[in-house]
Formats: sequence, structure tokens, C-alpha cells
Amino acid sequence: MEAENKGLPAVMKEAFALLQQARQECQPSLALEQIGLVRSAANGVVWVSGLQDATMDELVEFSREAVGLVFDITETRTGVVMLDAEASVEAGDEVRRTGRVADVPVGDGLLGRVIAPSGKPLDGKGPLAFDRRRSIEKEAPQILQRAPVAVPLQTGIKVIDTMIPIGRGQRQLIIGDRQTGKTSMAIDTIINQQQENVLCVYCAIGQRGSALAKSVAELTARGAMTYTVVVVTEGNDAPGMRYIAPYAATAIAEEFMEQGRDVLIVYDDLTKHAQTYREISLLLRRPPGREAFPGDIFYIHSRLLERATRLRAELGGGSLTALPIVQTEVQNIAAYIPTNLISITDGQVYLSPELFQKGILPAVDVGKSVSRVGGKAQLAAYHSLAGSLKLAYSQFEELEAFSRFGTRVDERTHKALVHGQRLRACLKQARAQLVTVCEQLGLLLALTKGLLDAIPESRLAEAEERVTAAMAGLPENVRVKIAAGQALAQEDEAVILSLFQERLAGLEADHDTKAGDSAT
Repeated sequence: MEAENKGLPAVMKEAFALLQQARQECQPSLALEQIGLVRSAANGVVWVSGLQDATMDELVEFSREAVGLVFDITETRTGVVMLDAEASVEAGDEVRRTGRVADVPVGDGLLGRVIAPSGKPLDGKGPLAFDRRRSIEKEAPQILQRAPVAVPLQTGIKVIDTMIPIGRGQRQLIIGDRQTGKTSMAIDTIINQQQENVLCVYCAIGQRGSALAKSVAELTARGAMTYTVVVVTEGNDAPGMRYIAPYAATAIAEEFMEQGRDVLIVYDDLTKHAQTYREISLLLRRPPGREAFPGDIFYIHSRLLERATRLRAELGGGSLTALPIVQTEVQNIAAYIPTNLISITDGQVYLSPELFQKGILPAVDVGKSVSRVGGKAQLAAYHSLAGSLKLAYSQFEELEAFSRFGTRVDERTHKALVHGQRLRACLKQARAQLVTVCEQLGLLLALTKGLLDAIPESRLAEAEERVTAAMAGLPENVRVKIAAGQALAQEDEAVILSLFQERLAGLEADHDTKAGDSAT
């Protein structure tokens, strides 16, 4: 007992010394924290008071572990859009500023992943491995930072690559009614980038879960997920999450572009994005305009699509190509949102429901489709062979409509109709059957030289297969020219045509024999 009593003062002295040291090292500081109160909450929109210093697009936290985005600021209250549909917020709850804007993880670790716009992984593959976080909003590159669009983006779709070429850094709209193949065309374009060294970002806005699962499964089966990031929002997600989805996807793509890489981004689709913004604006009591859309509906898409560009070489030379999708109603391309997007983008690919019903797939209406970059973003070999192809196809469609009246046509018109029919048949393409540059050039050469005009339509598919097989046996010097994007010389065309004539001779002979038998 005496030993314990003797040791007790020493322990107390040691404890007292430690407390004194901690007291001296402690440097208290004051931090101001602005706390507001929820006044009302309904339909994903919350009105808050007491956050007078909040900024637009700032993230705020609620006492119930929910997160919102500052979307509207007035003198007396602040409008906040919820980013979680399942969050429960009630009047009287506290709200705190975070001091940071909405951001998203970026980096190579996102490739092959399916994520939400907030960066939450949705594919069950564990947490994301990312380099840093990046604000979803960013000013578009200035004019002097942009380079001309001159490098083609090959889609693998014959009618696009030949007549409506897309360049890296271009903004090409895909427009059409429901169920005309818009998403399929975008998915095929992503799949075709496997050998093109182009990274891809697919942004699904308010899609059905089954449709999303189908698209992701197809990308996975075709090996495209290794170079693709999928940003997903479903129809039952919060309006705020659907609104920020394309901006988050663009931030991910911009990180790759600023590293000097070529990127393709697909927005599927901006019609739902516009409807989401209209929903939020009406809930915030903003004055409606045409078709109940707010007055700044044009701005939300223009500031998004202007971020797609090709950077100058001193800035890395990367590019961001945008393929926004917009849905029309009963072929009305003059509606509010479609006309806005047509005026923002560098061209459009129009998919016609009438062509779709006739089985002409992809259902591209060449007359209503245009690329404002045009041949500047097309390989020289394409430009020399397909220069007048679109004009010839448009003339054929006019002649075909005229011939339906049953009037007799002269020999020249008859030849034009036959050639146009072969052209339309050769531009048909089944889903996911992508065509390489070499195969497309071979088919173009056979069409422009009239080698397929003497072959019946019922055997054109076989003729196309033979042309494709012939292109596989090209001399190495011709193949190198095509790979380098050089125009084919006359001697090169002569070599290719000789291969075609050998391959197609049997089909022409069969056709002549059948024609003679029918005449007898």
C-alpha cells in the first residue's frame, strides 16, 4: 500500500505534464459555417432559406445525408434540386454549404465501367480507380485553341462514311422518330472504334433499364467496353441526376481529350434531357416559353455541345466528337428542340420511318441528311470516288418517284434508275455488320464504274461478298495507299477492277443466261 501511495503522485505529475503540453500545442481556430433551413420539399425540388451566399451549381448537404444542387437563387430563398430520388427531406431540416461544385471522377480507371453521373459505380465491380475529380461544368475552348476538323471518324456504316462523313471534333446530330435505329447506329459507331484508337463515352439519359442492359451487354460482347465509359441515368432517377448526366459525361471525355487522345461521346438522348430541364424549371416556377420550355433551353445544349472540338497541336491535338441523339414526333424536324440542335451542330443524319418500314436499313434519308464539314474530313480515296454519289442518289429518288406514274422513260433514264437501284441495295447494311475502309472503297469503285448494273438485284448480296473477298487480295502497295488515306491512281483502280471482273464474271454470265431463257 505504501509503495502504491508513493507512486501515485508521480503518475499524476506525468498526466498533468501531458495535459499542459497538449494545452500549449492546441491552436483553436474559428470557422464560419452557413446553415439554412428547408422551407418546402416536393417532386425533387427543395426551397431553402438562410443560404444567401450560395453559388449556382454548388453542392449542399442536408441533415438526412442527402445531397442537392443549387439551381435557383432569389433574394429571399434558394432553389435546390435533389440528386437522389430516394432521399427523404422534410421542412425544418438543416442544410449546409459544401463550398464545392458538382464534380465527377476522371481517368483511365473509368474505362470499362458503368457509373452514375455522381461517380457511383453501377456495375458491381467494386470502387472506381480514378486519378482526380473534375468539375462537370467548363467553358468551351476558345476559337484560337481549336484546330480544323480534317481527320475522319470512320463509323463502319457505308451510307455515313461515303455520303455524310463525320470528322474527329465534329458535332453530328442523329435525328429521327422513335424506333428508327438511332441508338443502334450510335452503338455500331462505338463498336467500330475498336481498331481506330478512339476512346468512347456513352451517356444514357433517362433510359429504360432493359434498354440500358441490352446496350451494355452488346458493347461487352463485342469487346467495346475496354475503351468505353458508360454514364447511366434511368427514367426513375431524380431529375437533378438526369440533368447533370451529359455534363458529367463530357467532363470525363474532356479529360481524355486534354491528354491528346481522340474521344467519341454519344448523348442518348437530348430530347429527354430537355424534358428534364423543363420539368425542373416549371417546378422552380420559372416562366415557360414555347412548348412550355424555359427561355434558356437553347443555352443548356449550346454550352454542352460547344465543348466538342479538335484542339491545336500545341495543346495536345486531342479531339472530342459528339453524336447527340434527338427524337422527333411524326417526322416533325421543325419542332423546337430539333431545330435548336440542328442549328448548334455541324450536320445531321436523319432516319426516316418510311425507309425503316420498307426494310431499307439503316434508314438514312440522304436528302435530309448533311455534313457541314463534308469532304474536308474524308479520306482522299473516298473523295475521288464518292464526290458525286449523293447527287446521283438524290436524282435517282426523284426519277423513281416520277416513274411510279407508269410513264415510259427513255434509255438514259432507265439506266439511271437501274444504277440507282443497285446503289441503294449496296448501301443497305445489316445491324452490327460493319464494313472496313478497304471494303467500302472497293464497293464504291464497283458502283461508280457500273460493274454491278448488269447484275440482278436478287444476287447483289453475293456480288458484294465477292467484291469484299477480292479486296482481301489487293497488292501491298495499294493497301498501303488506302491505309495512308491517299487517293487511288488510275493504275491502282485498273488493278482493282481487273480483280472485280474476274470475281463477278460468273454472276454476269448467269444473268445473261437467265435473260436469254426468259426472252425465249
